[in-house]
Order: sequence, then C-alpha cells, then structure tokens
Amino acid sequence: MENHSEVAALNCQIYKMTKNTRRSSSELGFIHQFIPASNRPDGITLLLLHGTGGNELDLVPLGRELYPRAAILSPRGKVLESGMPRFFRRHAEGVFDTEDLKFRTHELADFVKNASKVYGFDLRYLVSVGYSNGANIASSLILLHPEAMSSAVLFRAMIPFMPERVPNLSAKDIFLGSGENDPIVPREQTETLFRLFEETGANIVLHWQKNSGHELGYDEISAAREWLSNLPRK
Repeated sequence: MENHSEVAALNCQIYKMTKNTRRSSSELGFIHQFIPASNRPDGITLLLLHGTGGNELDLVPLGRELYPRAAILSPRGKVLESGMPRFFRRHAEGVFDTEDLKFRTHELADFVKNASKVYGFDLRYLVSVGYSNGANIASSLILLHPEAMSSAVLFRAMIPFMPERVPNLSAKDIFLGSGENDPIVPREQTETLFRLFEETGANIVLHWQKNSGHELGYDEISAAREWLSNLPRK
C-alpha cells in the first residue's frame, strides 16, 4: 500500500490536473478528466469509456483497480438519451445508428490524439477500457483508428459494425470480457465479435464471467488486471 506522502503527492497532482482539465475541455471538445500517473509511472495511459448514463468519473475506480500506476483520460459521452450520456446514438437497444457511431468514433479519435499533445502521453501506450456503450465505441475506434491506441479492454461489447475491409490489427492486444447470462449482449454477439478480431490478426483473449449478466464480476476484473500487467511493451 502506498504511504501517506505518496497519497498526498498523488492527490496534489489530481487537484492541479483537474483545474487544467476544466480549462482544456472546451479546447478538446469533450468534458473529461485527466489524472496523471502516480509517482511510479511506466508510461501507460488508460482511456476510460463509460456505459450509458455514466460520466467521466464513473470508471476511474475501475481504472485504478486495473492498473494503479497508469495515467487516466476519461471523457463524457456527448450524446444524450433520455438525459443519459452516451457515446453515440442508437435506434433501439442493440440497434446502433451506424452513421452516427462512425462520426462519433472519428470525433473521439481526434479528441484522443489532441489530448495526447495537451497532456503529453504516448499513444503507443494508450489502452482503451470500455464498458457496454463505451466498449462498443472502443471496438469501433480500434477498427477505424487503430493508430489511436495500443490495446483495449472491452467489457460487455457488441459488434459495432462489420467493416467493408478487415484491418490488420496484428500489433494490437484485446481483452474481451463477457457475462455468461448477459440479457443485453447475446452469446452469439460476443462470439462473432471475437471471430472478427481474430480475423484482423489481433492478439485477443476472451473471458467468460460465470453467473454474471451485464454487470461486471470480480473474477474478470482480476483477469483483466493480470492481462494488462503482462502486456508486452511495444
């Protein structure tokens, strides 16, 4: 466990960077939080992408659990559905507005690239961590803009779209976490998404969370944490 001086230093960093984040939100186009790495950084930055109804703070505890020493970039989705933030529109549950999804994906890629210049992190060590709606746009991001990240952790992801041309993602690492009893993401969706990423050449791991629905389970968080700790440094 970190000692009191380390915790105090980290809290000071977060306070200072939060003030900078408020100033940068209008420049970068997304309300967001950026939290710098701890006193023992190793270059990893986590891009946290929340689920429907979440915000830029929701996944910060998850990010800390997955990789405590990482810097964190966490934007808020810009689309509202019944007042709830999302990253892209949908026509119904599980039926995506593909045109809007692709537009929002390009917009998110621009945000990430510009944020890397503002905050000084390296896209070669950026790991996207998405849950539900956030995992769906993270999947779209890695298909359309693989240069914007090195790896991805996708919890409860669906197929964003079937690409006209399968990209070469042989340099990418992907962790796919799915619930065995998920009422929102059918098993065949997960398996098709897994096969799609296999076809791209990505190094993909599929973890089934037993006795779990759409909610996250401790075992898969632990598995994702171990997977992240063993990622090769590009």
